[in-house]
Amino acid sequence: MSYINKEIVDFKVQAFENGQFKTVTKEDTLGKWSVFFFYPADFTFVCPTELEDLAEEYEEFRKIGCEIYSVSCDTHFVHKAWHDVSKTIKKIQYPMLADPTGVLARGFGVMIEEDGLAERGSFIVNPDGKIVAYEVTAGNVGRNAKELLRRVQASQFVALHGDEVCPAKWQPGAETLKPSLDLVGLI
Repeated sequence: MSYINKEIVDFKVQAFENGQFKTVTKEDTLGKWSVFFFYPADFTFVCPTELEDLAEEYEEFRKIGCEIYSVSCDTHFVHKAWHDVSKTIKKIQYPMLADPTGVLARGFGVMIEEDGLAERGSFIVNPDGKIVAYEVTAGNVGRNAKELLRRVQASQFVALHGDEVCPAKWQPGAETLKPSLDLVGLI
């Protein structure tokens, strides 16, 4: 089942951000681009490498009007504890969403029921709250924040220029394609 154009679920969760606890809802995400970045659990091995990579690119995401929401099935208290003891996690400025009941993990289809953890899933959500791109990988394979940023930029570009598409390895400012019969070899 594809999640493309699926509207994200209604939610209200606690988050840890910049040393504070706060509530984040679906309503907070509407009107801007978002990335929901699911990872299995705090205090693990691959997860901090991904979250640090994302933290290093966070300003670039912000420059293009995109908020990052990292999500695990841990509580906001566990996020704070991890932040307090880890030099790597201290670098994070984006909201770390707590999903102990799995409402988000189930809503995005990444819940591992038997473990109570989320799969590694990255979801790009447009300002209308609809998923426009996603990737789910095995728990032992880390993701690349620069590639995720490029996919957000491409998604934003095609949202503004509906008659153009972004080819493989497209970067902002590079040439795009305008679909035509010539391109598909029918003429």
